[in-house]
Amino acid sequence: MAVDRRMAFLFDLDGTLVDSVYQHVLAWREALEAIGIELSIWRIHRRIGMSGGLFLAGLLRETGRTVTAEEIRRVQSVHAETYRRLLSQVRPLPGSRELLAELSRLGIPWAIATSGRLESARRTVAVLGLDPDRIPLVTRDHVHHAKPDPDLFLAAAQMLQVDIGETIVVGDSVWDMLAARRARALSVGLLSGGYGAGELLEAGAYRVYEDPADLLRHLDEVGVRSPDYDWSLVESLAAEGREPLLPEA
Repeated sequence: MAVDRRMAFLFDLDGTLVDSVYQHVLAWREALEAIGIELSIWRIHRRIGMSGGLFLAGLLRETGRTVTAEEIRRVQSVHAETYRRLLSQVRPLPGSRELLAELSRLGIPWAIATSGRLESARRTVAVLGLDPDRIPLVTRDHVHHAKPDPDLFLAAAQMLQVDIGETIVVGDSVWDMLAARRARALSVGLLSGGYGAGELLEAGAYRVYEDPADLLRHLDEVGVRSPDYDWSLVESLAAEGREPLLPEA
């Protein structure tokens, strides 16, 4: 299959495009309590964004608890049910719709790659006002391993028929940054999922922004050139040591 070397964006979903991290945290807490495991919310939050299997394995290691296959199914079922109940609280993050619209306007392909299951992801994508059947969407159901493995981002790049090395991964967790690094993609971190800038940078982020709106205002910093502006003039003035007047965001 021919691979296009043009730029593309690969987005995480929860905490990156939609403000849903804490609903997932509460859903996981309720799910764990359903099998008698009580954990502080902060411990759960630190693992949001990972593959569900690794998520549970890590938390269980901290508690020293072993679980049966039936209990694992129970946890997954309660989490899905609880998140579905909390979905009415979920909102798009500031600038997420506008960012996707601007990339589309510029002809820059993008996809969403999430560790969540397809059923949950479809509902969350709808919060953005998007039809999950009409956008490139990769979920845990489509790959062997979710984050921090690179499979999701590799599959998303393949879906877009672009070179993974030409993509920019946008995520809110260290697991996104690690998966991007393993995929050999450039990563950009957002603070909207609760991780600190230092953590995201240490995990491999090239730049860190507050939220999608902040990234939209600084797209030029990740190499996006707007056809509405004469960038050759900017480069010419810069070469002469003069300060160009940039367009307002």
